[in-house]
Amino acid sequence: MLASEDKPRIAIIIDDIGYQKSDLKLIDLPFALTFAVLPHTPYGQRAARHAFQLRRDVMLHMPMQASNGKAPGPGALTGDMSKQQVQQTLQLALADIPYAIGINNHMGSFYTEQEEPMAWTMEYLSKRHLFFVDSLTTAHSKAGKYARQFGVTNLSRQVFLDNEQTEAAMSKQLDTLLRIARKRKAAIAIAHPYPETYKFLHKYLPKLQQQGIALVGITELLPQNHDVVAAGFTVPAVSAPQE
Repeated sequence: MLASEDKPRIAIIIDDIGYQKSDLKLIDLPFALTFAVLPHTPYGQRAARHAFQLRRDVMLHMPMQASNGKAPGPGALTGDMSKQQVQQTLQLALADIPYAIGINNHMGSFYTEQEEPMAWTMEYLSKRHLFFVDSLTTAHSKAGKYARQFGVTNLSRQVFLDNEQTEAAMSKQLDTLLRIARKRKAAIAIAHPYPETYKFLHKYLPKLQQQGIALVGITELLPQNHDVVAAGFTVPAVSAPQE
Protein backbone atom coordinates (compact mmCIF):
# COMPACT_ATOMS: atom_id res chain seq x y z
CA MET A 1 0.00 0.00 0.00
CA LEU A 2 1.29 3.49 -0.84
CA ALA A 3 2.38 5.73 1.99
CA SER A 4 0.09 8.77 2.05
CA GLU A 5 2.84 11.11 0.81
CA ASP A 6 3.20 8.96 -2.32
CA LYS A 7 -0.51 8.95 -3.11
CA PRO A 8 -1.98 11.47 -5.52
CA ARG A 9 -3.54 14.23 -3.42
CA ILE A 10 -6.68 16.26 -3.91
CA ALA A 11 -7.94 19.32 -2.07
CA ILE A 12 -11.63 20.25 -2.18
CA ILE A 13 -12.41 23.88 -1.37
CA ILE A 14 -16.00 24.58 -0.33
CA ASP A 15 -16.79 28.12 -1.50
CA ASP A 16 -19.58 30.49 -0.46
CA ILE A 17 -19.55 29.63 3.25
CA GLY A 18 -21.27 32.20 5.45
CA TYR A 19 -24.88 32.71 4.39
CA GLN A 20 -26.58 29.65 5.84
CA LYS A 21 -26.58 27.98 9.21
CA SER A 22 -26.45 24.62 7.39
CA ASP A 23 -22.85 25.48 6.35
CA LEU A 24 -21.84 24.49 9.88
CA LYS A 25 -23.12 20.95 9.24
CA LEU A 26 -20.83 20.70 6.22
CA ILE A 27 -17.85 21.77 8.36
CA ASP A 28 -18.68 18.90 10.74
CA LEU A 29 -18.07 16.28 8.02
CA PRO A 30 -15.07 14.20 9.18
CA PHE A 31 -12.93 14.97 6.12
CA ALA A 32 -10.01 17.30 5.39
CA LEU A 33 -12.08 19.78 3.39
CA THR A 34 -10.99 23.43 2.99
CA PHE A 35 -13.55 26.16 3.68
CA ALA A 36 -13.57 29.46 1.78
CA VAL A 37 -15.65 31.90 3.81
CA LEU A 38 -17.35 35.04 2.50
CA PRO A 39 -16.68 38.17 4.58
CA HIS A 40 -19.44 40.26 6.18
CA THR A 41 -22.01 37.42 6.08
CA PRO A 42 -24.44 36.27 8.80
CA TYR A 43 -22.59 33.02 9.62
CA GLY A 44 -19.14 33.73 8.17
CA GLN A 45 -17.24 34.44 11.38
CA ARG A 46 -18.91 31.61 13.25
CA ALA A 47 -18.28 29.12 10.42
CA ALA A 48 -14.63 30.16 10.10
CA ARG A 49 -14.05 29.82 13.83
CA HIS A 50 -15.77 26.42 13.87
CA ALA A 51 -13.63 25.17 10.95
CA PHE A 52 -10.47 26.53 12.60
CA GLN A 53 -11.35 24.74 15.87
CA LEU A 54 -11.77 21.48 13.93
CA ARG A 55 -8.33 22.10 12.37
CA ARG A 56 -9.70 22.55 8.88
CA ASP A 57 -7.99 24.96 6.50
CA VAL A 58 -9.87 28.27 6.29
CA MET A 59 -9.63 30.71 3.40
CA LEU A 60 -11.17 34.08 2.69
CA HIS A 61 -13.58 33.84 -0.25
CA MET A 62 -13.06 37.37 -1.55
CA PRO A 63 -15.92 38.89 -3.58
CA MET A 64 -14.65 40.45 -6.81
CA GLN A 65 -16.40 42.20 -9.68
CA ALA A 66 -17.87 39.93 -12.36
CA SER A 67 -18.17 40.65 -16.10
CA ASN A 68 -21.86 39.78 -16.15
CA GLY A 69 -22.84 42.64 -13.82
CA LYS A 70 -24.04 40.27 -11.06
CA ALA A 71 -23.55 41.69 -7.57
CA PRO A 72 -20.66 39.83 -5.87
CA GLY A 73 -21.91 40.64 -2.35
CA PRO A 74 -20.72 42.85 0.52
CA GLY A 75 -17.11 44.01 0.74
CA ALA A 76 -16.29 43.33 -2.92
CA LEU A 77 -13.24 44.46 -4.87
CA THR A 78 -14.14 46.40 -8.02
CA GLY A 79 -12.07 47.55 -10.98
CA ASP A 80 -12.68 51.26 -10.30
CA MET A 81 -11.08 51.25 -6.82
CA SER A 82 -7.86 53.07 -5.98
CA LYS A 83 -4.91 51.16 -4.54
CA GLN A 84 -5.81 52.37 -1.06
CA GLN A 85 -9.44 51.26 -1.46
CA VAL A 86 -8.39 47.81 -2.74
CA GLN A 87 -6.03 47.22 0.16
CA GLN A 88 -8.41 48.68 2.75
CA THR A 89 -11.20 46.41 1.46
CA LEU A 90 -8.92 43.36 1.75
CA GLN A 91 -7.91 44.44 5.23
CA LEU A 92 -11.53 44.70 6.41
CA ALA A 93 -12.38 41.31 4.92
CA LEU A 94 -9.40 39.65 6.62
CA ALA A 95 -10.27 41.34 9.91
CA ASP A 96 -13.70 39.68 9.57
CA ILE A 97 -12.20 36.24 8.79
CA PRO A 98 -8.90 36.31 10.77
CA TYR A 99 -8.51 32.53 10.51
CA ALA A 100 -7.87 32.76 6.76
CA ILE A 101 -4.49 31.49 5.59
CA GLY A 102 -5.09 32.41 1.94
CA ILE A 103 -7.77 33.77 -0.34
CA ASN A 104 -9.65 32.76 -3.47
CA ASN A 105 -11.92 34.83 -5.65
CA HIS A 106 -15.71 34.81 -5.44
CA MET A 107 -16.87 35.61 -9.01
CA GLY A 108 -14.17 38.04 -10.24
CA SER A 109 -14.29 37.33 -13.99
CA PHE A 110 -13.86 41.09 -14.57
CA TYR A 111 -11.64 41.99 -11.61
CA THR A 112 -9.04 39.23 -12.06
CA GLU A 113 -8.46 40.38 -15.68
CA GLN A 114 -7.41 43.89 -14.53
CA GLU A 115 -3.68 44.61 -14.39
CA GLU A 116 -3.36 47.28 -11.69
CA PRO A 117 -6.03 45.96 -9.30
CA MET A 118 -4.48 42.48 -9.39
CA ALA A 119 -1.01 43.94 -8.82
CA TRP A 120 -2.31 45.82 -5.74
CA THR A 121 -4.10 42.69 -4.51
CA MET A 122 -0.97 40.53 -4.79
CA GLU A 123 1.21 43.21 -3.20
CA TYR A 124 -1.13 43.19 -0.21
CA LEU A 125 -1.23 39.37 0.03
CA SER A 126 2.55 39.31 -0.12
CA LYS A 127 2.77 41.65 2.89
CA ARG A 128 0.34 39.46 4.83
CA HIS A 129 2.07 36.17 3.81
CA LEU A 130 -1.15 34.79 2.32
CA PHE A 131 -1.48 32.58 -0.74
CA PHE A 132 -3.97 32.89 -3.61
CA VAL A 133 -6.06 30.17 -5.23
CA ASP A 134 -7.39 31.32 -8.59
CA SER A 135 -10.97 30.07 -9.05
CA LEU A 136 -10.34 30.71 -12.77
CA THR A 137 -13.68 32.34 -13.53
CA THR A 138 -11.95 33.74 -16.64
CA ALA A 139 -9.28 32.33 -18.95
CA HIS A 140 -7.61 35.79 -18.95
CA SER A 141 -6.83 36.00 -15.23
CA LYS A 142 -3.79 38.11 -14.31
CA ALA A 143 -3.40 36.36 -10.94
CA GLY A 144 -0.43 34.22 -11.97
CA LYS A 145 1.47 37.13 -13.52
CA TYR A 146 1.25 39.37 -10.43
CA ALA A 147 1.60 36.53 -7.94
CA ARG A 148 5.00 35.80 -9.52
CA GLN A 149 5.94 39.49 -9.48
CA PHE A 150 5.19 39.86 -5.75
CA GLY A 151 6.33 36.37 -4.68
CA VAL A 152 2.83 35.18 -3.72
CA THR A 153 2.14 31.44 -3.74
CA ASN A 154 -0.53 30.95 -6.42
CA LEU A 155 -2.54 27.81 -7.15
CA SER A 156 -5.49 27.26 -9.53
CA ARG A 157 -8.55 25.07 -9.38
CA GLN A 158 -8.81 22.29 -11.94
CA VAL A 159 -12.44 21.25 -11.52
CA PHE A 160 -15.78 22.68 -10.39
CA LEU A 161 -17.40 19.69 -8.72
CA ASP A 162 -21.03 20.76 -8.55
CA ASN A 163 -21.94 23.12 -11.38
CA GLU A 164 -24.66 20.54 -11.97
CA GLN A 165 -26.03 19.26 -8.68
CA THR A 166 -26.86 15.68 -9.62
CA GLU A 167 -25.01 12.65 -8.33
CA ALA A 168 -24.20 11.54 -11.89
CA ALA A 169 -22.73 14.93 -12.88
CA MET A 170 -20.73 15.30 -9.65
CA SER A 171 -19.45 11.75 -9.96
CA LYS A 172 -18.19 12.54 -13.45
CA GLN A 173 -16.45 15.71 -12.20
CA LEU A 174 -14.87 13.77 -9.34
CA ASP A 175 -13.54 11.19 -11.84
CA THR A 176 -12.00 14.05 -13.85
CA LEU A 177 -10.39 15.41 -10.67
CA LEU A 178 -8.92 12.01 -9.75
CA ARG A 179 -7.60 11.54 -13.28
CA ILE A 180 -5.81 14.92 -13.09
CA ALA A 181 -4.47 14.09 -9.62
CA ARG A 182 -3.04 10.78 -10.81
CA LYS A 183 -1.36 12.51 -13.71
CA ARG A 184 -0.03 15.55 -11.86
CA LYS A 185 0.22 14.12 -8.33
CA ALA A 186 -2.19 16.81 -7.06
CA ALA A 187 -5.43 18.54 -8.07
CA ILE A 188 -7.85 21.11 -6.66
CA ALA A 189 -11.64 21.14 -6.90
CA ILE A 190 -14.13 23.78 -5.86
CA ALA A 191 -17.57 22.86 -4.56
CA HIS A 192 -20.43 24.71 -2.85
CA PRO A 193 -22.62 24.23 0.22
CA TYR A 194 -25.60 22.74 -1.64
CA PRO A 195 -27.56 19.99 0.14
CA GLU A 196 -26.85 17.72 -2.87
CA THR A 197 -23.10 18.38 -2.54
CA TYR A 198 -23.21 17.54 1.18
CA LYS A 199 -24.89 14.19 0.38
CA PHE A 200 -22.43 13.50 -2.43
CA LEU A 201 -19.32 14.21 -0.33
CA HIS A 202 -20.71 12.19 2.56
CA LYS A 203 -21.14 9.20 0.24
CA TYR A 204 -18.06 9.43 -2.01
CA LEU A 205 -15.21 10.81 0.14
CA PRO A 206 -14.91 7.65 2.28
CA LYS A 207 -14.21 5.72 -0.95
CA LEU A 208 -11.11 7.76 -1.88
CA GLN A 209 -8.77 5.71 0.26
CA GLN A 210 -9.62 2.49 -1.61
CA GLN A 211 -8.91 4.39 -4.83
CA GLY A 212 -5.41 5.26 -3.60
CA ILE A 213 -6.17 8.99 -3.32
CA ALA A 214 -5.47 11.22 -0.30
CA LEU A 215 -7.89 14.07 0.48
CA VAL A 216 -5.85 16.88 2.05
CA GLY A 217 -6.35 20.44 3.20
CA ILE A 218 -5.11 23.09 0.77
CA THR A 219 -2.04 23.71 2.97
CA GLU A 220 -0.71 20.28 1.97
CA LEU A 221 -0.53 21.40 -1.67
CA LEU A 222 1.46 24.57 -0.99
CA PRO A 223 5.17 24.61 -1.82
CA GLN A 224 7.35 23.69 1.15
CA ASN A 225 8.85 27.17 1.35
CA HIS A 226 5.42 28.73 2.01
CA ASP A 227 5.01 29.37 5.75
CA VAL A 228 1.32 29.06 6.56
CA VAL A 229 0.18 32.01 8.65
CA ALA A 230 -3.40 32.98 9.52
CA ALA A 231 -4.27 36.60 8.72
CA GLY A 232 -5.01 37.21 12.41
CA PHE A 233 -1.30 36.77 13.11
CA THR A 234 0.03 39.06 10.39
CA VAL A 235 0.24 42.82 10.45
CA PRO A 236 -2.39 44.75 8.49
CA ALA A 237 -0.46 46.29 5.63
CA VAL A 238 -2.51 49.43 4.98
CA SER A 239 -0.86 51.36 7.78
CA ALA A 240 2.10 51.77 5.40
CA PRO A 241 2.21 55.13 3.60
CA GLN A 242 0.45 55.05 0.23
CA GLU A 243 2.31 55.89 -2.95
